[in-house]
Amino acid sequence: MTVDAALDELRDLPYQDIGFAKLDHHRALRTGWPEVVFGKGKTPEQVAQIVLAMKGRGHPVLVTKTDEDAYKAVLQETPEAEFHPLPTAIVVPIPRTAPLKEGIVLVTAGTADLPVAEEAELTATLMGNNVTMVTDVGVAGLHRLLDQLPILQKARVIIVVAGMDAALVGVVSGLVSVPVLAVPTSTGYGASFDGLAPLLSMLNSCAPGVAVVNIDNGFGAGHMAALTNCVGANTSGVEDGTSK
Repeated sequence: MTVDAALDELRDLPYQDIGFAKLDHHRALRTGWPEVVFGKGKTPEQVAQIVLAMKGRGHPVLVTKTDEDAYKAVLQETPEAEFHPLPTAIVVPIPRTAPLKEGIVLVTAGTADLPVAEEAELTATLMGNNVTMVTDVGVAGLHRLLDQLPILQKARVIIVVAGMDAALVGVVSGLVSVPVLAVPTSTGYGASFDGLAPLLSMLNSCAPGVAVVNIDNGFGAGHMAALTNCVGANTSGVEDGTSK
């Protein structure tokens, strides 16, 4: 690295002020994972400028809760960016340097929970994990879940994504001996109150070993699952990588 290149890099540490945002470039050094961009509420131009400032630093860039207009703006300066339509996420990938770690299983109650579930899957995958998906196994047809029991029993950590009454969380936790990360979604009829009902149901679960993230917070669940999957493994931290 030349002196000028080193000075350019040091100039942005520990954070880079781009006027409307201060980008925390030291976060990867402190926590093992870089800052993630929450896209909702930002203009397409703001998202594009943030992505441009964050790419090329040795780790992938992830924008959550965004849209296609922001993606089009990002493409102007970052043509290598990818858009994931179901979780509405933008990713700037980097080449993978290590194999994906096994151990994370993600379970959804219904198809309507997939946008949040895929946000969790994408996050955990970018952090170097292979995520096994078990979808549409809500308790209205309990036999569908029981058929997947061999997969659940091989997991080191399980993410359960559910709306409505969120009863699936307690059932899954009662079948396994590993941590269960519960993600309430805003899926449901009026009395679900945009995810409040499943959130309270998960928080009040009588099954042990359940931890709950915020409503529709697939990113938070994917991040925590990746950290949990690293515990006890022969690794010094999470592995940066690209999406599937």
